[in-house]
Amino acid sequence: MAHKTEKQDMAWRAIGGMAGLVTAWATKKVIGFAWEKTTGRKPPEDNESLEISLGEAIGYAVVMGVGMQVAQIVVARTARKRYNAWKALKSSAGDAPS
Repeated sequence: MAHKTEKQDMAWRAIGGMAGLVTAWATKKVIGFAWEKTTGRKPPEDNESLEISLGEAIGYAVVMGVGMQVAQIVVARTARKRYNAWKALKSSAGDAPS
């Protein structure tokens, strides 16, 4: 039984890892687009550059950090719920009489 649980844990880790990568990429694109539409400027690529004001660099860092964290939480919780539902469905299908 422990072997089956280990496989399920590995499957969840793989799913969670892929979801995290996709979420980070998509969130960066969405926040960058929103930043450009809101400010009229492209998002700062190098926050250490002296050509970018300190306020803009900090503002972008805060927006990006909060946005990334919120997106990761939402996606991770949704993925976990779906994975658990799939596991329960798969488990109940295996318990059904033939």
